[in-house]
Amino acid sequence: MAIRSDVSESRIPAEIVRTLRSGIGRVCDEVIEEIRTRIPEYARPSDEIYVKVVRTAVEQAIDGFLDRLEDPGAPWDPEPFRMLGKGEAAEGRNLEPLQAAMRLGARVGWRRLTELAGPLGLSPQCLYGLGDAIFVYLDQLADAAAEGFEYARAHEAGEMERRRSRLLDLLLSRPPAGQEAIADLAKAAGWRLPRTVACVALDEQHGARRLPPLPPDVLTGHQRPAPCLLVPDPAGPGQAQTLEHALRGHHAAIGPAVPLTSAATSLRWAGEALELSRRGVLPRGLLRCEDHMATLVVFKDEELVSALAEVRLAPLAHLRPTQQDRLAETLLAWLRHGRGAGEVAAKLHVHPQTVRYRLRQLEELYGDQLTDPDIRFELEIALRARQAVLAR
Repeated sequence: MAIRSDVSESRIPAEIVRTLRSGIGRVCDEVIEEIRTRIPEYARPSDEIYVKVVRTAVEQAIDGFLDRLEDPGAPWDPEPFRMLGKGEAAEGRNLEPLQAAMRLGARVGWRRLTELAGPLGLSPQCLYGLGDAIFVYLDQLADAAAEGFEYARAHEAGEMERRRSRLLDLLLSRPPAGQEAIADLAKAAGWRLPRTVACVALDEQHGARRLPPLPPDVLTGHQRPAPCLLVPDPAGPGQAQTLEHALRGHHAAIGPAVPLTSAATSLRWAGEALELSRRGVLPRGLLRCEDHMATLVVFKDEELVSALAEVRLAPLAHLRPTQQDRLAETLLAWLRHGRGAGEVAAKLHVHPQTVRYRLRQLEELYGDQLTDPDIRFELEIALRARQAVLAR
């Protein structure tokens, strides 16, 4: 970049530039004193390394400006000022202190030029051009610093995201990773170790869809073969509502809350619930495993459940399908909601006399089996599984 034409067309004599350059030390001291006095972030008189960095930056800025007065068309290396922006990002600040320091430096430089204008014989036109050039140069320094700042922030965010991704892999590994390794990586990723977590399995077809902003402590695994989230302290204030809002419209399953070291277990249950939802056993949309634990247990070993159903539902096998459905529905309601005909009738929305008739049929088919608590338990498992399959 070249300084604007009003300066380049009125080249500053080399001897004047040499005179200005000879006063760099004093101008540099003035600029540094102004910065340390007015900008608290840079007031570190006891930090020798920091003082040296500030002085070097100021000297480079002034020296670079004078170089460009000597040769406005010379190439300019913005890298030192990009490094300043990167340094601000590393310090955890925004760019306002650095920009304020640059403005202070420009004002000090302009003040010194006006003081020297007479002794140096600078014409008003030349002086105005120099003032304009100072602020053009200031904009270029600020642009370079902003570029470095944004680069550093993006790099930092990318590195932090990679650390959090590795942390998620570690938490979901089987067997579980060591607590010390988890703690070290969590610290590097800026993630507070929670007491409990819940994992969310996301439908693969929609896992990469953009979710609304999630709390910063939620670990995201959108790029995993099976997309997922890990939510710390799921029972914490507002966590459930925040998660439900973020997942609204998505096909997902929220696993049970478990200790941190059992995160993989929560994800496994969430994945199984999501698969049952795909098959139609559980409803589509957003599922909570805690609301469907019985179904998840029943379908954990479908072959075993089928074998159990074949034995326990054998007394119904010879009936017509419609009769099987009515009696199975009545028996399940009786097992789940009590043995009173009125209570069962209310659950099924039929007349109590209808329930009494069906119960007499069931007593004839099952006999004393209905008084055995173990058989009643097995019957409920078989009937729940049958109900889920028919609901597909």
